[in-house]
Amino acid sequence: MQQKPHFMNFTVDHMTMLFHPKLYTIAYVVFRVIFGASPDDILYEKRRPGKNGEKDTSMTFATRVGTWEAKEKDPLPTIFALVQPSEPVGQPSHVRTMLDGHDQTTHLQHVALRTPDLISFHRHCMERGVQFVTPILKDDHENLIQVFSGEWFLPGGKSSGFFFEFVQRDPSNDELAVIQKQNKQSWFRDETFLGLYDEKEREYQSGKVRPFLSDELFNAIISYVGSKQVYEITEDDLAHIEKMMLEMTAQTKKA
Repeated sequence: MQQKPHFMNFTVDHMTMLFHPKLYTIAYVVFRVIFGASPDDILYEKRRPGKNGEKDTSMTFATRVGTWEAKEKDPLPTIFALVQPSEPVGQPSHVRTMLDGHDQTTHLQHVALRTPDLISFHRHCMERGVQFVTPILKDDHENLIQVFSGEWFLPGGKSSGFFFEFVQRDPSNDELAVIQKQNKQSWFRDETFLGLYDEKEREYQSGKVRPFLSDELFNAIISYVGSKQVYEITEDDLAHIEKMMLEMTAQTKKA
């Protein structure tokens, strides 16, 4: 096989996501509380100057969510997964619905974030009200475990088609035993992509697409933040929001 030129050896530098203003605020909270971004991880936050004495409007922020050092036994490949609607025209297809519903010929469906400990991260998310479409799934072909979150969209609004995947490669036998015990018979699937595909199809056909955060939790965070721009959200605010996430999620589990 011919070796390709060195300048074609790409890695992901960053990903850009566009958000409704309310989702933009929620995204800041999620990256700080759920993904653990510290103040030092906020690489920049740029603003549109306010007019006539109004406060500035946050335009964009960039956040670091991890720093990995590639090891020979633990390579960090850069991968694109491309999907098309494979069902015949006229047959239900959530992929076609995502594209046609947003008047797009291409759409960023999900971002896969790699973690060295998926079980602990999944527990962290569940305790703070993050909703998932699947349990943690095992894929023998790729020797990985993965889980898929709900979609990011406004309460009562149109589903966006965008969600997160969280993945861990080369799980230990002990980690696999934990997953098998938690998920019982649903933990193992030879084709995790097909499992996700079927689950998304069921969601879109039912009209009930699971959001990343429940409507109740989403609205509680927005109500607390009020009209604050992301640069006005303090560390105390984030601590209060995280406490609210933990308490509301624990209360829901008791109900």
